[in-house]
Amino acid sequence: MQRTYIRDAFKKSGKVVIMGWLYESRDLSKLRFLVIKDITGRIQITGIKGKTSDEVFELMDSISRESVLEIHGTIKNSKQAPGGKEIFPEKIRVIAKAESPLLIDVSDFSKTELPKRLDYRFLDFHRERTQAIFKIQTEIAHAFREYFYENNYVEIQPPLIISTSSEGGTDLFSVKYFEKNAYLAQSPQLYKQMVACSMERTFTLGPAWRAEKHNTPRHINEIRMVDIEAAFHNQEEIMKVLEESVKYVVQKVLKNCKRELDVLGVKLKVPKGIYLSYEEAIKKVGGKVGDDFSPEQEKKLCDMYKGDIVFTHSWPMEVKPFYIMPKDENPDAKESCGFDALYGGVEISSGGQRIHIPELLIKMIKKKGLNPKNFKDYIDSFRYGAPPHAGWAIGLERFTQIICGLDNIKEATMFPRDRDRLAP
Repeated sequence: MQRTYIRDAFKKSGKVVIMGWLYESRDLSKLRFLVIKDITGRIQITGIKGKTSDEVFELMDSISRESVLEIHGTIKNSKQAPGGKEIFPEKIRVIAKAESPLLIDVSDFSKTELPKRLDYRFLDFHRERTQAIFKIQTEIAHAFREYFYENNYVEIQPPLIISTSSEGGTDLFSVKYFEKNAYLAQSPQLYKQMVACSMERTFTLGPAWRAEKHNTPRHINEIRMVDIEAAFHNQEEIMKVLEESVKYVVQKVLKNCKRELDVLGVKLKVPKGIYLSYEEAIKKVGGKVGDDFSPEQEKKLCDMYKGDIVFTHSWPMEVKPFYIMPKDENPDAKESCGFDALYGGVEISSGGQRIHIPELLIKMIKKKGLNPKNFKDYIDSFRYGAPPHAGWAIGLERFTQIICGLDNIKEATMFPRDRDRLAP
């Protein structure tokens, strides 16, 4: 008989075969209960002394938690059983016995601290809460892709080993590349711009590395980024793309992840965009014009617009990367065509209109104290018909952290990499 997923078993009656993990067992002398889980849900298995075969009834009292089982039985309605159905077993096969005791608590109410859970991540994945996080993350990634497919964006796979900094910073991981020095890419920035200048709209969802020595609940050193770039877009238009894509993703999560949101106790609403100039926004939170927002100020600004995306645009040129367009294409402009987006109390994105004029780009690279020779291929790519264009990036793990209401980004990262962790 073919396997039945637990979710589908609740729609059936009669004979079924289910496969899954032992979540819980109880022995009431003449009654024995197993709760079996698979990726779709849980169901109760009920053994009755004298009715269930002696072999099966005895086995039900000796199976260790998280062992993998195959159960043949009859599913019937039951007012007492969770979900209104239970299975009376005729045959139980232990496919894989779990050693006991388990290395960490994998119950719904686990008190195991996050660092230890990450040490034994393979077991932490058994927890329903952990599974809910990554099912939501899967929906987030799928929804972003779906949105951009539907809006004529070309997905690209840029190189992850690069010869020089993508953004002019020094926070890079160096690697040996044959006889040359190379780096792990901190961003696909330069490549997505090159593609946008010929194919108009492009996006990628892939890894990036930042060698920043952070140790905070919202930073890791290897991340997955949703990066987009669109020709014939300015700062205002590309912010609108971000707003609409985030709305689309949240709608999909609300529609397709109801059970997972319930498991996490998360209440979501579809956000709208709030648009403030940088100067207006920094003054609202008592900051100094010219400074970046502190984490506390970001949270304060988001608290003013609960559940919405707060865009702070037209940032000072001095705090934005060399490739962000200065206002009116003026190299001496104080104001840029760059923005940040805040959501859920933290920054989720930074972006803006790019410089597509080679001579202006050279001037801005020099202003940042960088050598234009290191960016020759990038600069030259704009000499042969490059239109105005703009883009942004969102970190998948940080976005998952916000959607799932998590305290630490490492919970939203399957196998996080930070200053201290290289395994598992």
